[in-house]
Parts: sequence; structure tokens; C-alpha cells
Amino acid sequence: MAVRLDEIRAAAERVAASHDLDVVDVEFAGSSKERLLRVFLEKNALARERLKAQIAAGAEGLPERLVEGALSPEQLSGITHEDCAEFSRDLGVLLDVEDLVPGGEYTLEASSPGLDRKLTKPGDFQRFMGSLVRVQTFEPVRNNRHWQGRLVDFHSQLPSTGEPGAPGITLDLGAVRQSSKSRKAGVSTVDIALGNIEKAQLIPEI
Repeated sequence: MAVRLDEIRAAAERVAASHDLDVVDVEFAGSSKERLLRVFLEKNALARERLKAQIAAGAEGLPERLVEGALSPEQLSGITHEDCAEFSRDLGVLLDVEDLVPGGEYTLEASSPGLDRKLTKPGDFQRFMGSLVRVQTFEPVRNNRHWQGRLVDFHSQLPSTGEPGAPGITLDLGAVRQSSKSRKAGVSTVDIALGNIEKAQLIPEI
């Protein structure tokens, strides 16, 4: 029987919400004998706001990079081992009760998305404005499918075309050393339609 990933994600999101967490991504991989269901989690918006308040109040025990301002709370998932353990326990029970992973044994793993987390939703691009990102497109933009730069804008239409209903992003290419192909494009910024983005992820700044 096929694994119903959409239903698994919906179940994971219900469990995550009860723990003040958000689901970033869900992956299912492996052979029939070694199957792995991996769920990437982060603190939800309310929990991140609490973390910001703790930083502002000078709370002790926070990661040094947060206190120094080298890392934004938005870039830190804030997930603890306890969060992952409690989430895995509750999701495992729900998956078994609803039989969402048929076909025998599997391993459930919950973890942080990491500092190079994927960007998949429009809200992700808005939230991580100002961050360095790596983007791969379906169709070439200026004869190139691979771009990296600082995310400086998220807009409801592409400035270069003015097409309504075509949301996109703008990257500042000067913020990152480009490949030779990107440099040959001869531009300092690039506009990419959201619908043309095959993959996007943060570039860690440490």
C-alpha cells in the first residue's frame, strides 16, 4: 500500500500545533525493509515571539549567537530534544491509530530543519527577507537556473513584467560570490517568479 504523505503531513501538523510547533517539511524514504519518515519542525510564530521577548529582557541560557545578534530568532528553529521526543511519541500513536504508514516497520525521526532550511511557501520568503538564499528554477532566468543572493524583496508581481498575480522574489547578487555563468548575466539583481522556483533554501551565515 502506498504511503499517503499529504495525510501524514496533516496529522503531523495537528500534533505539532498542540506542542507550539510548525511542520517545515515531511520526507518518506528508504526501501521496504528500512523505511524512514522524517519530520522537520520549528517553534511556531507565538513561540518565536516569546524567544524574542526573552532576548530583549536579557534572559540567561540563550544561544550566544542569538544574544549577540549574529542569528535571528526567525533563523533558529528553537527545537529541543524534548520537543522532538514528545512530538514523535504523539505522532507515532496517531499514525498507528489511523494506519497512515501501512506496510510494516518504519522509523519516525523528528528534527530541526537546520540553518539551511528549505523555503517552500510564500510566507517563508516573506519571513526570511534579508537572508542569503540559494534558488534553483524550473526554467532558466537570464540563461541560468542557479542563483544565490540576499533576498531583498517579495512582491505580488514581477517588476520586470508588471504581470498581476505573478508573485516573485528579488535577489541582490552582490551579496554572494556568483558562479561564472551568473556573473556573465551582467546584472546586480535578479527577479524570479515564485512559480518558477523548483528549490530554494537558506544559506547559513555564521
